[in-house]
Amino acid sequence: MLVGTILAALAVALGAFGAHGLKNYADVTTLNTFETAVRYQFYHALAILIASILYASYPDKKIKQASTFFILGICLFSGSLYVLTLLKIYAVTSFNFIGAITPLGGLSFILGWLFLALGINAKNK
Repeated sequence: MLVGTILAALAVALGAFGAHGLKNYADVTTLNTFETAVRYQFYHALAILIASILYASYPDKKIKQASTFFILGICLFSGSLYVLTLLKIYAVTSFNFIGAITPLGGLSFILGWLFLALGINAKNK
């Protein structure tokens, strides 16, 4: 639960930074990329909190693994988009391969939701 709350607070802070601090430095497309990163971080911080609450009542390892995948997804998906945003602002083109990491984060999110479903389903049998 602690990780979920910290990641949610960080998403709010990054969202405010994006809305106020980046608007003078980034174009609309870059700001949208940053906003997408913040949005997915916040959604999955909430998912971590939900999984934590569920795990307290139904301690199935798949539910715990779901949180791990959500954290990994935030790091890979949102993290890569944050880095890409900064690279774009500073006109650095030598690290564009970082964009290839983003889909791995998306896959981690999907796996997190599937593991959460499997963990819930295991408790309903």
